[in-house]
Amino acid sequence: HGCSLHFLTSLYLLGTFLHTLTKCTMSATDFHLDGDYLIGGLFNIHYASGGLYQTKPQAIDCSSQLFSLSDHRRFQMMRFAVEQINNSTYILPNVSLGYDIFDHCSVTKNFPGILNLISVNGLIQSWFEPLKNFSRVMAVVGPFTSTDALTIAPLFMTDLIPLVSYGVGSSHLSNKIKFPSFLRTVHSNDGMIEVIVKIIVHFNWRWVAFLNSDDDYGRDGLDLFIKKIDGTDICLAYTKALNDNTNYSQIFQQIEAQKIHVVIVFAPEATSEALVETAVQVNFRNKVWIACDTWSINKRLSKMKEIRNIGTVLGVSQPVETVPGFNNFIYSTKRQTFFKNEAQNVFCNQACNCSYVTPEDIISADSSYSFTVYSAVYAIAHGLHNALQCGDGKCSDNITMFPYMVLEELKKSNFTLLNQNIQFDENGDFKSGSYSIVFWNQTGDAQEIGFYSFYPSVQFFINNTMIKWYTDGDVPTSFCSAECPIGYVQKQTGIHKCCFNCEICPNGTYINVTEDPYNCINCKDTQWSEKGSTSCDLRVVEYMPFTDSWAILIMVGAWALVGMTLSMSVLFVVNYNTPVVKSAGGPMCFLILGCLSLSSLSVFFYFGKPTVAFCILRYLPFLLFYTICLACFVVRSFQIVCIFKIAAKVPKLYSWWMKYHGQQLVITVAFITEAFLLLISYSYAAPKPYQDKVWYPDKIILDCEINPKAISCSVILPLLLCSLCFVFSYMGKDLPKNYNEAKAITFCLLLLIFTWIIFVTQYMLYRGKFILMFNALAVLSSLYSFLLWYFLPKCYIIIFQPHRNTPKYFQGLIQNYTKTISQ
Repeated sequence: HGCSLHFLTSLYLLGTFLHTLTKCTMSATDFHLDGDYLIGGLFNIHYASGGLYQTKPQAIDCSSQLFSLSDHRRFQMMRFAVEQINNSTYILPNVSLGYDIFDHCSVTKNFPGILNLISVNGLIQSWFEPLKNFSRVMAVVGPFTSTDALTIAPLFMTDLIPLVSYGVGSSHLSNKIKFPSFLRTVHSNDGMIEVIVKIIVHFNWRWVAFLNSDDDYGRDGLDLFIKKIDGTDICLAYTKALNDNTNYSQIFQQIEAQKIHVVIVFAPEATSEALVETAVQVNFRNKVWIACDTWSINKRLSKMKEIRNIGTVLGVSQPVETVPGFNNFIYSTKRQTFFKNEAQNVFCNQACNCSYVTPEDIISADSSYSFTVYSAVYAIAHGLHNALQCGDGKCSDNITMFPYMVLEELKKSNFTLLNQNIQFDENGDFKSGSYSIVFWNQTGDAQEIGFYSFYPSVQFFINNTMIKWYTDGDVPTSFCSAECPIGYVQKQTGIHKCCFNCEICPNGTYINVTEDPYNCINCKDTQWSEKGSTSCDLRVVEYMPFTDSWAILIMVGAWALVGMTLSMSVLFVVNYNTPVVKSAGGPMCFLILGCLSLSSLSVFFYFGKPTVAFCILRYLPFLLFYTICLACFVVRSFQIVCIFKIAAKVPKLYSWWMKYHGQQLVITVAFITEAFLLLISYSYAAPKPYQDKVWYPDKIILDCEINPKAISCSVILPLLLCSLCFVFSYMGKDLPKNYNEAKAITFCLLLLIFTWIIFVTQYMLYRGKFILMFNALAVLSSLYSFLLWYFLPKCYIIIFQPHRNTPKYFQGLIQNYTKTISQ
């Protein structure tokens, strides 16, 4: 409390000192009115120029500075409201309301009037002497600007004197810890910026410039704008703080260079006027201008010649309310004050020096903020009404009134004024009301085209058809980069998210603009998409079903093979002792035919949905039993060569072969070895079902997964046997015709090799469901190669050429072969 006392005392002494340095004379008619309770008023009737320089501390003679007609109108509105309340028999009956108004034309050099409002008889209340010598001012209307309010508000907060502003927008003043007795009848900058952002979003503008005044009002607006566009598609392409030394032409060049088509101007009226006038002078053309409420209905600018060249002007303004009786008040008071004696000494800055202003000038001046002044005065009067317990045509005269008592009632305000509800929220901000959205039409009027209402619920509306754009057609656009086509993502270039290149999403990905416009999203494993897709489709699951025509045909072929092997077995049994059957292998023929039939079992497991059992049986029967077939043919080829070529040269080898039953031994060893290798292979990595999702982006092929290392283990022996068989059969290619099974075996092996070369080539080029059909065909072809080219000729001789199936015929062939060899 001591610090506060010293601070206030110092300010008072400073004010007193300044007061003694200045002489301000003017009739108090307009600035002062006696009453039971006083209301203070702070209006910027004049504006001290920013370049004002003083060599010694002295108060400013505001009446010598730039005159503001619109602020003078607001000043007169306060006087009118007080007179109207005093004439009322309801609000403050038997109580008169007075005022003490000051021209607050400067931020830093105009404290005498402030100190006068909070002092009594030149003294400031000390908290060591509570409620003694307390100011008669119950509340203060004003000031108008944010900087003014932030500068002087602490002086009123100390004693909780209500400071009810009619124009301050800074959101900092909503802080009730710092500014407990500050209220306002306008919405804070937060509401204004909210409307501006909604306008930008409504017209889908992304690339904007924000020009703000270099003061508390403008900087607060910029901070709020940056916060509110966070998370939206709006980019702040350019921003600049405006002051008296700003080079406006350079700003316009920079905006043009960045191809910005939307310019937001958040600055006081004087600054905005200077900016727009320069834009007209330098022919800065074809932009959308968004005006804040300080200049959105500025009549001088909107009526300027060639103002249409700068583009389209939209604005957000305080609703213009017509206050009944105000015009008559102006006419009557101006006629009185023109002829009053101006020699009476009054306090500093209570002079207008505006005798040249006519009632018509005041009435036609910018009427924005007039209603906010009117409602501020009425809010204070209603606060006094409740604090004084007024009712039944009178107010209590037994209550000692203090400003903090009025403050408590002000916070509870809830009354209707000219069909407008007047209420404050917990931060002292105006709770009710609305903003008008305006458009500067061809006649130079600020035409209302929409609104943003706060009470009783938030509503936003713009009538697009009422706007005539500078393009003479569609709504102008403002983008750093044009919208990407459907199916393309935005790849940011630079620091602004609005500046980007468009890249098409590749196969297997899609773009969801509402979810993430910057990245392609991968489809799930069970889905696919083409380039530039906005969604994924389910993959088609493919396999070779049993009902497929090709599957049926192949299975019929397998059953035909079984039938043929069975028929041949019967034929060979009937003709078992004939030379043809014996030359074909005798009892070994039945083993080969049986193994060929068992090998054909693999064919049936290439169809239907793969399971673990299907995958195992797809390869096991063929590899195991076909290995036995190859072993039989190896033995048969070796025997033929041995009889005709080796037996005579190496008789011991032949006798050993016969003694130890070489053919049974080789076949048994081959069977056991292959079974063991298959066991090892399947134990290491058995074939199992898997879904091939790589080969085709839009399909899932159901197949069996084979481990290359494991399968190579089980095919070593068949490959070895095939090689040996080929060697032995090739060695016997010149044997007697009826004994020349070697030629048939060689041909069968060549068919076998050719078949699997074709399949492997096909497998490398194609992996669809039909590869299973090709695999089954390769297996079936491997079986038919021996059946048709080895056994079928034997059956033909037995059935159709029995004369060649006699011992005599075979002996003749052998004798001819012996003669040929001996020669």
